[in-house]
Amino acid sequence: MAFISVNNNESIESALRRFKRKVISEEIIKDLKKHAHFIPPGQKAKLKSVNARKRNRRRFRQQRPMGGGTGNGPSRPPMGQNR
Repeated sequence: MAFISVNNNESIESALRRFKRKVISEEIIKDLKKHAHFIPPGQKAKLKSVNARKRNRRRFRQQRPMGGGTGNGPSRPPMGQNR
């Protein structure tokens, strides 16, 4: 639970801003949305594997070299030379 103490001579607006930042950093809203409705165990496992696939795709996309024609697939001609 997010808890802040309001300092002396601190405006309510700045204390509220600090509180909002703390709520976001502790991911309270994200957790609340996750527990807002029941997800069956089978659906939860499916969602977990989909998220893992996305995570792996992003990870491998960053590691792949940006060279042209070095892969195993068919190479494309450069732009403007579609014949």
